[in-house]
This record gives sequence, structure tokens and C-alpha cells, in this order.
Amino acid sequence: MEPLKIAQDPEISTNKPSPTPAEPSSEGMTDTAADKEKTPPGGLLPGETVIKEGKASILFPSANEVFYNPVQEFNRDLTCAVITEFARELLAQRGVKVVVPGEKERVVVSLSEETNEGDVQTEEKNGAEEPAVTVTVGEKYEHGLRVLEGLAASGLRSVRFALEVPGLQSVTANDFSTKAAALIARNAQYNGVSHLLQASCRDASMLMYEMRGKKERYDVIDLDPYGSPASFLDAAVQAVTEGGLLCITCTDMAVMAGNSGETCYSKYGSVSIKAKYCHEMALRIILHSLDQRAAVYQRYIQPLLSVSVDFYIRVFVRVFTGQLGGPLWAEPIHDLAFVQKVLSAVSGNPSRFGTSKRIEGVLSMVTEELEDVPLYYTVDSLSSTIHCNTPPLLQFSGGICTDLQDKRKKFQNKRKNQITDSSHLKDYPCKKFKQGTCTYGDKCCFSHNLEQTNVEKME
Repeated sequence: MEPLKIAQDPEISTNKPSPTPAEPSSEGMTDTAADKEKTPPGGLLPGETVIKEGKASILFPSANEVFYNPVQEFNRDLTCAVITEFARELLAQRGVKVVVPGEKERVVVSLSEETNEGDVQTEEKNGAEEPAVTVTVGEKYEHGLRVLEGLAASGLRSVRFALEVPGLQSVTANDFSTKAAALIARNAQYNGVSHLLQASCRDASMLMYEMRGKKERYDVIDLDPYGSPASFLDAAVQAVTEGGLLCITCTDMAVMAGNSGETCYSKYGSVSIKAKYCHEMALRIILHSLDQRAAVYQRYIQPLLSVSVDFYIRVFVRVFTGQLGGPLWAEPIHDLAFVQKVLSAVSGNPSRFGTSKRIEGVLSMVTEELEDVPLYYTVDSLSSTIHCNTPPLLQFSGGICTDLQDKRKKFQNKRKNQITDSSHLKDYPCKKFKQGTCTYGDKCCFSHNLEQTNVEKME
């Protein structure tokens, strides 16, 4: 794990008394203004300062013991917004309504032109039915989301989850540093979220590996390392629950943007290149790496949001379990000219091999396969789709192969007469001119000579 550092925030003021996070906002004052007016109680350790971000007030020592980066506030804000919507969507399936302070009631309007009166009445009825359970921020919901922040440092992100994201059962803020874990516990108590947030001092990968059981998995895993997340991805795709959310940050942009293609390949399985689109390529590289790691365990990802911001990239993906195929070879799997030579040689000397008849049969079937169509269809399933009797296989294959070969030959003959120079278009009459609708006049590529009868070339 990288050494923990602290970035000094010039906006942090240590002259005022320490703020009290639990103090309610003043009447007629906005939340932001009220937060700025909060003052902490006494009891701060020597050299400690209080950093305010979102709804959280975080204790930070002045020594180089933990890391705080004010530029990442956007990252934390966006993550709170994404997890809130994820919780809203997931809990709605369980009949639970998520309430966010300051958020207006959402009105859903149907734009379908086919909505009838019965549908409107049904929608109104459904809209009138309130969910049996309502959850809001700061409350512990026993059937809510279990969140893990694997590399928590001071616990700022986890504290914000507890204070700003509704519908949570628990938040585990983990860090390998004992000093960081102790600070996380203090910040949880300081912000009054000890009932939701638990501090953990473990190796992040080992913690996630131990939570791979279906009943122990987390609904949300957030990984925001100092550098590359590559060493944590294998554990993360296993420790997240079915349909759960992974929030991954990569700050090693020098590697992912093309400065070291070999290093990028060793970490993510892809070679990065220097190009104007390097940041989007970096997003696609980490998504590919996540999908590859998940595929090892018969899982796959569904990207929800992928962004490149400042000096890092951030992806939000859901992880599901299911059998996936591919990637596979999509081009022809036979060289028909070569197969024909082998078939002719075997047919011309049948006594050479004891299985000559079988070889002839297999190679004959190969020559009848459609070279530009991968995989295959069964006659009975096709017949079921169009609701008809199933024809004999030999009759069906013989008919379709002959028809497709005739069409392929006709298409190839047409390509021999293809037009590569627009000057040749003057040999063809303009259909729009004959209809009186051509607006190009003399600039038209086609002929406006009505006596020209070279219609066969148009067909």
C-alpha cells in the first residue's frame, strides 16, 4: 500500500473554535451557510484541524499521517449521487421509498401516444399507493445496503455516505494503517454515525476475499487507491453481491494514457497508446480489465457511468452472474479451395485410408457450410418460429445452399461492374428528372437525356 500523506488545504481555518457537526441549521439559512457557521466542541488533539465537506466535518492531524485531497471532492460528490440513485432503484424493488432531504417529489409523465384511459387510471392508482417503508439519510435500515470503502484513509468518504446516502444498513471504512483506522473511528463518533459506520484495519484484498460468500458480500464497494487499483480488482469482483455496485478510481494516468504500454498491459491486460483519445481509451481499458476479472468467476459487468476528470478516471459498474460466450473468431473457419483439393485427393484414391468414406462425407459437409455465417440454426427451431412443418434436412440444406450460391454469384458479377468514378454516372438516366423533382440541374451526376434508355444498368 502506498504511504499515506496529507495535503494542506489553504481554505482550512484553525483560528475559529472547533465546529459541532450535530448542531442544527439556523432558520432561514441554507445548508451550506449553516455548515460554515458550525463550530466544533472542544477536545481536539494538539495539531488537529477540522475539514468540512458536504455534510461531514472530519478531524485531520497536521502530521503526515493521513491523506486528504480537496480536488477529489467532485469524485466524492458524484459517488454519493450515484450510490443514492442505486439505492433508490434497488430498494424500490423491495417496496422501500428513499427520501433525500431537499429533494422535490418526482413526477413521472408518460409520453406514449397509445396511453388509454384505463392505463391512466392504473398509473394514478399506482402513484397513490405509498411504499410501506420509508428510509432517509442517517438512519440504519436493517434490509438496506452494505457498503465497503476499502481504502478509507481518514474515513471522509464513508462518513459522507452515512450522512448523505439513505437506505444503508452499514458502512465499513477500512484502511491498513492503524493510525488511519483509529482516526476513522473518531470521525464516525464525531459526526454521530457510529451506529452506521464501523472502522476496520485490514488488508483490503484479504477483507474482500473473506467476504466472497453469497451472504457476506457487499452491495457497494468503493476503491479509490493512490495509484492503480489493479491489485484489488480480483477480490472486488468476487466480494460484491449479485447486481451490486463497484466504484473504481484510477489515478495512474501516466500508465493508462500511453506513457508505458508494457506496464499497462501487466496491470490491466491492455496496451495503452499515446493519442488524443487516450482518456477515453483508459476508461475502456479499465472496463475491459474489470470484465476480464469478473469472467473468471462466471460474472460480467454492466457499466453505469464512466468519466475522466482532472487527473483520474472513475467508473461505476454493476456486477452480475451469468454465462457469457466469446470473444470468438468471426471470420471463415475453412479455406474452401484447399478443402476441395483434399476432398478430390481422397476421393481419387479411396484405398489410401480406411476411413476414406467418412472423410469424404465430412469434407463434403464442410464445402456446403456458409463461409460468411458463424454458428448455425436448427431446422426444427426455424420451423417452430414460422409455424410450419419441418422439412427433411437434406431437402432444406440442398435448397438453401443452391439458392445462396446463386445469389452470391450474382452479387459477385455485379461487383465486377461496380462504379468507382462518378463520371460514369452520366451514362445512367436520372429518375428524379423523369419525375420532374430533380433540383440539381446541370450539376446532377446522372443524365437528364430522356432519350437514353440504358435502364438495364440501373437494375
